[in-house]
Amino acid sequence: MATSTQSQISQQEPEPTIPDLDIEQQIVVGLEIEVIDYSPRAQWLRAAVLGANDGLLSTASLMVGVGAVRKDVKTMILTGIAGLVAGACSMAIGELVSVYSQYDIEMAQMKREVISEREMEERKAKLPSPFKAAAASAAAFAVGAFVPLLVAGFIKDYNVRLGVVVGVVSFTLLGFGGLSGVLGRAPVVKPSLRVLVGGWLAMGLTYGLTKSIASTGI
Repeated sequence: MATSTQSQISQQEPEPTIPDLDIEQQIVVGLEIEVIDYSPRAQWLRAAVLGANDGLLSTASLMVGVGAVRKDVKTMILTGIAGLVAGACSMAIGELVSVYSQYDIEMAQMKREVISEREMEERKAKLPSPFKAAAASAAAFAVGAFVPLLVAGFIKDYNVRLGVVVGVVSFTLLGFGGLSGVLGRAPVVKPSLRVLVGGWLAMGLTYGLTKSIASTGI
């Protein structure tokens, strides 16, 4: 009788089951994976790096080109200062016109959509400021242009001055290329090499062509 009772109890009690769950799946589900989108950085990063790189390279190329025919430090420094001022103004005006064009297009599109005044104000607040963009571009250009000027101002010997300017500019170009890759979470080596080779070509062509034109007696 006791045996029969125990048999009935064992039949009524369900056997414990082990949930068939994938341990790796539980770990993945338990972890919160944060995916960071770096694409919003692209616009301001491009403008900042482009401005600084342009200031560095164009000013250095001007100084090296003039240095091909005029070896005194005063002429080289004055050339660099003129390049800094003209380039910064050009960058500011170009960025102002470009961003204003984008602003006008966005405003015209919002008017065509016939949206509410509140929504229009919210969307207008997200549009880039033309004057801020112009100021940022001019400042970035000036920062880049200041590098060769600072280097050349302390070296009197012509050959040493020319070599140091090219060396410092090359090193800075590598830094700008690497910085753009680091901030954008992109590869560092290729952008750095592209910027460096482009800089060498710009300085070499400017020096060579200026030297060739000067040798003709013009």
